[in-house]
Amino acid sequence: MRKRISRLDWREKTLLALFCFTAAIAALGAAGARFNTSGSIAVGLYWRVDSPPEKGRYVMFCPPKKEAFDLALARHYIAAGSCPGGYGKMMKRILAAKNDEVTTTDEGVFVNGKLLPHSAILKADQGGRGLPRWSADRYRLKGEELLLMTDVLDTSFDSRYFGLVGQAQIVNVIRPVFTF
Repeated sequence: MRKRISRLDWREKTLLALFCFTAAIAALGAAGARFNTSGSIAVGLYWRVDSPPEKGRYVMFCPPKKEAFDLALARHYIAAGSCPGGYGKMMKRILAAKNDEVTTTDEGVFVNGKLLPHSAILKADQGGRGLPRWSADRYRLKGEELLLMTDVLDTSFDSRYFGLVGQAQIVNVIRPVFTF
């Protein structure tokens, strides 16, 4: 005689749904999907691409071990994660690269003489705490140096505050698939 399979109760259904959702997210991640939930670049779905990190492209990077990132982690500007220093990976856009000239002023960041939108340098965060500041006066970027910034948010924690990042820190080049 066969035993009848009992119906799943709501807790078992919830656990099964959660397991399926987690497995789907893991499979998408393994295939190349990257999800951005911060406002530093447009929120949405990005896809890992096999391209070099060049000006104008979006990237995911491991922040280098620096005092500015220690502060950012302590203040929860960035998440904890598996990068050296215990930092989480970050997503930004490359807005200046090799041979670009960068200048920072209170007005913002200039690349090759042009003021970048959303680049005014804030003196303090929303809690009134002082922010670090990267200073440059007609600095010409060298081979591996990248200026990683937002292109959509005035309050992003980016190169205005932590400075340049080397190409070795880039984990993935990503392209937007669905953003809002």
